[in-house]
Amino acid sequence: MQKLKLTLVLVFLFGLVFAAQAREVVAFDDAPAGMIIISTSERALYLTLGNNRALRYRVAVAKRGMQWFGTRHIDGKYVNPAWSPPPEVRRDHPHMRRVYEGGAPDNPMGVRALTLTGGEYAIHGTNRPNSVGRFASYGCFRMYNEDIVDLYERVRVGTPVIVTR
Repeated sequence: MQKLKLTLVLVFLFGLVFAAQAREVVAFDDAPAGMIIISTSERALYLTLGNNRALRYRVAVAKRGMQWFGTRHIDGKYVNPAWSPPPEVRRDHPHMRRVYEGGAPDNPMGVRALTLTGGEYAIHGTNRPNSVGRFASYGCFRMYNEDIVDLYERVRVGTPVIVTR
């Protein structure tokens, strides 16, 4: 019993340290406050704060061959979003259900989603935190659930999102 308690305490403490390292304020070239800039090569999302600072989050980005670059805007904010895999994902993963209910632990969208203009992509949480920091998606940007909750609270519909190499 004592060993189990120690293990649970260590897991909890590791989780706190890990979560604290997931995002950080960093120096950033002068950019107006309130923009999201995603660096695909760094697998990082920056929320600009102004005064040459930004909040940096680790993200999973699209697999090679599925990446896209350019400017979009946030056009929707969702809590516990439901998700239907697009045809390309279902083709590659035929075992997937047609609909994942919002809030379900196996929902790949995680606990929040910020949809982007253009209709296909989002910045969202994940039920696969080990994918964050990798080239893993079909075009969306995956974040730790704790980080997408933080970002969700900081941005509004209309926020520009610039995706760079």
